[in-house]
Amino acid sequence: MLDRISDDLVVFFYISVLTVVAIYGFHRYILVYLYLKHRHENYQPKSQFNELPRVTVQLPMYNENLVAERIIGATCQIDYPREKLEIQVLDDSTDDSARIAREACEKWAAKGYHVKYIHREDRKGYKAGALAEGLLQASGEFIAIFDADFLPPRDILYNVMDYFTDDKVGLVQVRWDHLNRDASLLTKSQAIFLDGHFVIEHTARNRSGRFMHFNGTAGVWRRKTIVDAGGWEHDTLTEDLDLSYRAQMKGWQFVYLPQFCAPAELPPEMIGFKQQAHRWTKGSVQTAIKLLPKVLRSKHLPLRIKTEAFFHLTNTIVYVLMVLLTILMYPAFLSFYSPLKEHAHTWGQSLFSLSLFILATCSASTFFIFGQKELLGRMAGWKALLYMPVLMSLGVGISLNNAKAVIEAIWGAIRRKPSEFIRTQKYGVTGMAKRTWHSASVWTLRQLSLPIIEIAFGCYMSCWIFISIYYNFCLQAVPFLGIFAGGYFYVGFNSLYALYKMHQEGKEALALVETPVEPIST
Repeated sequence: MLDRISDDLVVFFYISVLTVVAIYGFHRYILVYLYLKHRHENYQPKSQFNELPRVTVQLPMYNENLVAERIIGATCQIDYPREKLEIQVLDDSTDDSARIAREACEKWAAKGYHVKYIHREDRKGYKAGALAEGLLQASGEFIAIFDADFLPPRDILYNVMDYFTDDKVGLVQVRWDHLNRDASLLTKSQAIFLDGHFVIEHTARNRSGRFMHFNGTAGVWRRKTIVDAGGWEHDTLTEDLDLSYRAQMKGWQFVYLPQFCAPAELPPEMIGFKQQAHRWTKGSVQTAIKLLPKVLRSKHLPLRIKTEAFFHLTNTIVYVLMVLLTILMYPAFLSFYSPLKEHAHTWGQSLFSLSLFILATCSASTFFIFGQKELLGRMAGWKALLYMPVLMSLGVGISLNNAKAVIEAIWGAIRRKPSEFIRTQKYGVTGMAKRTWHSASVWTLRQLSLPIIEIAFGCYMSCWIFISIYYNFCLQAVPFLGIFAGGYFYVGFNSLYALYKMHQEGKEALALVETPVEPIST
């Protein structure tokens, strides 16, 4: 009797979690519908400025030795009246990057450009703190922000400034493009993920009157909007998402322009990708904890905005559910449909395979192919179909990393403990940065646990693939189990390989430091 009750509880819990995952997956179809409904409703500037306003471009950076000079040079070459353009290099660097950035600023200032180098001795507030300090010294009525790995197009300001002739517009965001889209399977997959976000999600939310968010870079703010919304705050890791919601709750309107873009590099190795995904996920949960109750309690916001805000700010919970479902999928199924039993119900096997299909497609997203088609043409959409197994595997494989971020955000909110902002390593597209190591082996050992767990999950799924094939049982589920196993193996082994390379670089760097210089013989 007790065994029967426990079996029922396991299956009930499994189906309940799967249902929640499916609901979040269905929400992506709603975004596709909203995109199709509003995609031709292009924004047009209300009028044109008779006299162009003054713009301050902020370039926040931290230890960006490979890209600092490039971003400073590209920003100085933006096509805008020189007397109306101020450039702030907000540098928190603690290594040789500070010298590189300072010298680049001096070089361009000598040519007559208004470039100001601002260096902080501490990283209080991280990027948000740097932006806030720069704002205090900024002379511009409008604030453009570009991260260090971006290349702002020369015509970026001329393309967006006239939209601010509408006094209600507080932000104009442009689409991200990718400098190293085709560098590897990992960067190609990231590009497809981000294209879905920028082509479908942003357009659907913005043009349907829902809340969208500034992406931390490649956008221009009205300074008055930042101040009115309460300024930059650093109690979350996604200061951009936080400020965006506070500004829109104040009534400011955002404009998204996917026809214009600013290219940037994608993390070319797994550790950088995981760190970036971890920060975005953790910050999103922190912002949800901070602002979602205020959004839902608001009396002036319509239901459509509240509903979309709920899904937008809580969608990262799916990663935790993914991990739970990975663990529970076979215990739940074997509670009733074991290959060891004499009568295994074929309809139960079909139901299980269907649940795996729902889980895999929802976790890896449902509209990336459509996003590629809309952005790059019909043939690109069909080519993206070939990447779907990889996208699904990567979406599954990264779930442990991101589930950890969700749990850390919730636990940090309970303990009221601030989170450290860990930057994403920049490589200058073609270069592979050398990291500075002081205790490489200790740091590496601390990072081994998650990749090992990811590989263990891959082994767990592989065991069930073997069981299914050996017993000729539920064979229709094997392809989906292969996607799950492949995803965990891909992320886990790639992480170990990246850590190994970092460890070797650390040993080489320490050896160079410790090698005595032989005296020159005379």
